[in-house]
Amino acid sequence: MSRYAEADEFFVDLLFYNRILKCLIAFELKKGKFRPQDAGQLNFYLNVLNDTEKLEDENPAIGIILCSEKNDKTVEYAFQKISNPMGVAVYQLSEQLPDHLKNILPDPESLKRLLA
Repeated sequence: MSRYAEADEFFVDLLFYNRILKCLIAFELKKGKFRPQDAGQLNFYLNVLNDTEKLEDENPAIGIILCSEKNDKTVEYAFQKISNPMGVAVYQLSEQLPDHLKNILPDPESLKRLLA
């Protein structure tokens, strides 16, 4: 992420550009449960992106927090007065690869060989 002050640097976890929406999309990845401070952190990143990176013909940046679990009421209160477009999504981990992906993705041993 851009430097906005001399000594401070901050980094969003993932940053994409959506050509259809014409905007930057910032993802914050959280290992655990959503916490209210996660909304403040992402809001900060969106403000910096909109002030320093967004072009005049683009829409404001969108933020997504991806976490392992969330409480809907906590999310509601955390976002209540925030005007930047943001959302929270929950991910699930699986030990087994879904059947419909087994023929598309390489098996773990092939990946190990590729990375060696």
